[in-house]
Amino acid sequence: MRGLHLMSLTALLFATATGSQQDVIDDILGRLGKATFFFENQLEQINLDGVVGYIILQAELKESIRIWPQADLVSQRSIAANLAKRLDRSTAQAVDALQKTDPKYFREFEPVLDASFWTVPHEWDTSDPALAYTAFRMMECYDEQLSDKCITLLLGTWKDNGTPCIVTKACRDTMTRFGCPHYSLSHQLLYFMVGKMRGCSNILQGDRRESRANMTDRDYQKLFCSNMMKSNTEFVRNGFPGQTRDIFIENIMLCGLTGFSDFFKSDWLRHILSWQDPEVGCFGKDEKDIAQVFGEEQVENKQVHKRVRRREKTLNDGCSSHMTGVAVSALGGFLNYYLTEQDITKRPLT
Repeated sequence: MRGLHLMSLTALLFATATGSQQDVIDDILGRLGKATFFFENQLEQINLDGVVGYIILQAELKESIRIWPQADLVSQRSIAANLAKRLDRSTAQAVDALQKTDPKYFREFEPVLDASFWTVPHEWDTSDPALAYTAFRMMECYDEQLSDKCITLLLGTWKDNGTPCIVTKACRDTMTRFGCPHYSLSHQLLYFMVGKMRGCSNILQGDRRESRANMTDRDYQKLFCSNMMKSNTEFVRNGFPGQTRDIFIENIMLCGLTGFSDFFKSDWLRHILSWQDPEVGCFGKDEKDIAQVFGEEQVENKQVHKRVRRREKTLNDGCSSHMTGVAVSALGGFLNYYLTEQDITKRPLT
């Protein structure tokens, strides 16, 4: 089985190098098929963060099917449609399981557990290196509890029948703070994404800082993704130190979903695909001590970096629920981007 995986990966590398996008899309669909099979067999075990990743994939697949450009690629479209149908069934079952096993967290984030909540981009932008911070803060800017609280205030799930689009000064100041690294940076972007998809137009109202007077929601999204691009570039250059694969993929997924096309790099796709377990279909299984990424302190060069604790669940087979969720939705983003932007029968993958 490992030999077959190596042959498949070698074929992908050759296809990417020679510009055969049909082969690359075939491989993405095949990998998503394996990941969907894994989900179908683990749907009562995967936590909410992982399930959200599959629900985003569900939205991306449905949009890809709608815009599929080539009639002569009907077999690929049929595969995508079959995956979408399978996810319709399995995500519904997973959501039912979450309601029973984690009812409080389920109630707080119920709106995002519907594929219709997520908007798939049709127009594209690129990050701007000029917006990159000179340096990131040494520690995360806030913890997961504050992030969750601010997002539930936007969703209106902070209490039963709660008013949505509530923006407190603490949330606005935290979610617009410059210099935040890693997961606090990605969740600043997520905060603005959720606000837009929930229809909140008031996130920046009441911000009286003169230096921010002309900044829009989109300006913040571009600022955050420009710095997430800086982070990802550094992760690649340094060989993914300190268990950074998960945040690397999360950055691609979130900025891709926000419409920043420069995150869909072919070599980044190869990295993601190489991290999928060839037998089980999940991601994160080969990460050593992956739990150290979540909620613990990491010492690097005698400096302590406190990471935001992401809700992680290492499954019985050693797979990472969170990394699998962000990986499948990132792959769905690659698929949607290729279909919207390129003639996949003629143009090389760049």
